[in-house]
Amino acid sequence: MRGELLIAGGIILIFIGFLMIFLGVLMSAGTHGEVEGGGVIMIGPIPIVFGTQRGVTIAMVLAAVLMLLWIVGALLWRRG
Repeated sequence: MRGELLIAGGIILIFIGFLMIFLGVLMSAGTHGEVEGGGVIMIGPIPIVFGTQRGVTIAMVLAAVLMLLWIVGALLWRRG
């Protein structure tokens, strides 16, 4: 019973996330402003970071480092 509630809650959160993204796109469709973007592509343990501005790139590098730290922590936790 508990697992079914967790699955249902996860599905509901996914739908809420999609709805928020959709509403955000609709609300920003009429505005004219600068768009910043960036991303991280993980090929094995090697992150490839790209971005349109320095701040975005620094944030993506930080995200990649935190992701790698989480993976190392999860592996150490599983061993111990």
